[in-house]
Amino acid sequence: MAKRTITEMNYQRAKNNLEKNADTIKRLEENGVLFINPASCYVEESVKIGKGTVIEQNVMLQGETVIGENCVIGMGSKIVDTKIGDGCDFLSVVAIDSEVGNDVLAGPFSYIRPGSKIADNVKVGDFVEVKNAVIGEGTKIAHLTYVGDSDVGRNVNFGCGTVTVNYDGKKKYRCKIGDDCFIGCNTNIVAPVEIKAGAYTAAGSTITDEVPEKNLAIARARQVNKSTWKDKRED
Repeated sequence: MAKRTITEMNYQRAKNNLEKNADTIKRLEENGVLFINPASCYVEESVKIGKGTVIEQNVMLQGETVIGENCVIGMGSKIVDTKIGDGCDFLSVVAIDSEVGNDVLAGPFSYIRPGSKIADNVKVGDFVEVKNAVIGEGTKIAHLTYVGDSDVGRNVNFGCGTVTVNYDGKKKYRCKIGDDCFIGCNTNIVAPVEIKAGAYTAAGSTITDEVPEKNLAIARARQVNKSTWKDKRED
């Protein structure tokens, strides 16, 4: 018999719990949870949600998920086996087997993959993917960025298009980024490598060596303009 995929197992689990869904939602509403459109949501019996939290339409909550008080779980989110603190705002987010602190803003269209630990006051913005990473308090990952297999400090700013390059085709390696770093747009951080506290990377850099504290790392070719170049399409 072929091994079942995670999707197949989640489907079977959901199918087995459908009859309990309405009762679970009703119980949570009685405990102070607001569902915008209860009929569109699926919540497993094992899920715990704090009072004052708003669950918007088309949300799926599964497994040992725990959501704190005064959160908003936005339309289309899917949360599985994840602990979320108080005051979080998730908009169209998928989060699986992770831990999220208080006052975290995620989405729209963020993917928090297994093994992630996200501290308080972090932003995981639109089209950001975090996998098996530790993200320190106050860090901002605004958009279009992949942070995988990394240990990130406090108050780090990631520019748009940053990628932690964690896989060489055979093994995966970790990146380490210290407190108060500024990662320029379109930086590739090739693991295993460390960017120490307070360092900057210039936009468009590919970082392969350690960056010392409070240094600016520039790792890109110098621009050359060819005045005699001609577009062959003009011929």
